Amino acid sequence: MKRDPSMPNVDRRGFLQQSGSLAAGAALLGGTFPAVHAAEDNTIRLALIGAGSRGNGAVRDALSVAGQGPIQLYAMADISEERMKSSHAALKRQFESQVDVPAERMFTGFDAYRHAIDALRPGDIALCTTRSYIRPTHVEYAVQKGIHVFMEKPFASDPGGLHRLLRAGEEADRKGVKISAGLQCRHSPARQALIQRIRDGAMGEILLVRANRLGGGGWLGNQGDKVNRFMDQLMFGRIHLFWLGSGHMVDYLIHQIDECCWIKDAWPVEVRGFGGRVPGSTDRGQNIDVYSMEYTFADGAKAFCGFRRIDKTESDFATYIHGTKSAAQFSGNIHAATVHMFNDQRIAKDNIAWTPEADAFSPWQYEWNEFIKSIRTDRAHNECQRACYSDLTTLMGRAACHTGQTVTWDQIMNSNFMFCPDVDKLTYDSPAPLLADENGQFEVPVPGKWKEI
Repeated sequence: MKRDPSMPNVDRRGFLQQSGSLAAGAALLGGTFPAVHAAEDNTIRLALIGAGSRGNGAVRDALSVAGQGPIQLYAMADISEERMKSSHAALKRQFESQVDVPAERMFTGFDAYRHAIDALRPGDIALCTTRSYIRPTHVEYAVQKGIHVFMEKPFASDPGGLHRLLRAGEEADRKGVKISAGLQCRHSPARQALIQRIRDGAMGEILLVRANRLGGGGWLGNQGDKVNRFMDQLMFGRIHLFWLGSGHMVDYLIHQIDECCWIKDAWPVEVRGFGGRVPGSTDRGQNIDVYSMEYTFADGAKAFCGFRRIDKTESDFATYIHGTKSAAQFSGNIHAATVHMFNDQRIAKDNIAWTPEADAFSPWQYEWNEFIKSIRTDRAHNECQRACYSDLTTLMGRAACHTGQTVTWDQIMNSNFMFCPDVDKLTYDSPAPLLADENGQFEVPVPGKWKEI
């Protein structure tokens, strides 16, 4: 097997922009697929719901699928007309022939998602890429309409939202609706090759997984007069307010917590956690700066997951595995497919025993290649339950760190806690679900007092 070269240190947007070869990403899949719609038009139409950077990136991945029939961006929805128009212009420049969204199919407002989904036909795809607080509402409506779904992570902000989403996933199974979830690393062939080796016993029993995402700070500054206005919170609060977007640890570390569960082929039975803020912090948001979580699986194996956002500290963005026979690296910086098995427990370049064939494309592109193929071939494809369970696992860790208590799988599965129970009723004129104090400071979790489960 040839050694995996280092992948570029870029995210999905940068990867697509820097590599023109991705446009042919699905050529490997090739083949002729049956029409999704009537014989005269087999175009898969997309409706983008949430025109931020992640939504734009998802559209680029979808439109870069090649060799599987025509795909077209057909409708858009956002609460901000200005942002939606900016997104449309950028996508039109890159994919002129594949973007057909006239003014009458560009919708704004809190019910815009309905109009965008209603513009689609069965067999088309709704891309649900807004803030996580409203994800279950959008997915639920698309499934009711028989529209396939791509949903970005995080998938909901709290356990109550995720259980609602689980019910939508069950309805999707009954209707034959396909759901793809934004945990793209599951689609990396290099990672899949190591998973197969683990299942075959090459590493022995897996006793420990270590997953870290450690980097620089990202504090929320004083928002002044905007701080307690609902619409402004939607703009500035994505990773800073728990009701809106789950907080920065969940938003970023969910990928590697999902990897831990994939490696173990199980969900943890409990988690302990702790963390804190930098002394003298001026962060006005709700996040703590350090999260350290110890997950325990039914067989006693552990997954230690760490998250830190503090400037001038050491960075680490990787997942490592320790079995009774050897150690391995499962992923690397910016979700790179940095996959190796080592001769023993020492993780070092001069101790590599095996490396799979390098991934030809980004994991985001593989994700979309497989999703489109499942639609073209009418193959079962519903990642909703797995995605929600990974998010619930991440919320277990968040709750353990915030409350100072051990949190069990049974607790998270029985919890209907919601930060904002009335998300379906929000409008432009709604009061903010969370208010800052007179200094512009939002409430920060205090262990022993905080509740979120």
